[in-house]
Amino acid sequence: MKIEHVALWTNRLEVLKEFYVRYFGGKANTKYHNKTRGFQSYFLSFDSGARLEIMHQPDLADQKYDPDGQQHLGLIHLAFGVDTMSEVDEKAAELTNDGYKVLNGPRKTGDGYYEFEVLDPDNNRIEVTTLFKE
Repeated sequence: MKIEHVALWTNRLEVLKEFYVRYFGGKANTKYHNKTRGFQSYFLSFDSGARLEIMHQPDLADQKYDPDGQQHLGLIHLAFGVDTMSEVDEKAAELTNDGYKVLNGPRKTGDGYYEFEVLDPDNNRIEVTTLFKE
């Protein structure tokens, strides 16, 4: 069994789509739009086979996003794996240069990974990670 996809609600559908396409290589399908409900969504597919569904519906209450990236119960982050530590460093630099706040890292973790954490435009926590190699 595998996780088929993860879904996120957003009030900025196009902004979030462009973020995951630009920085993580997601390939977006054609936008789905249910005009009766006002529901809109994209499925973003990644080379690994993983998919992310981003969804918008205008009558949903706005979430209270934490710009400082505080931990909380429930789904806490999406992790993107890369092959090398230099790819982790390069992605951290790219996002920093484009004005995104890296929460911590790049760093070696106690369980053998090399990673950093950043917030997407909706303040969802994202990790970019690889196995630590000396």
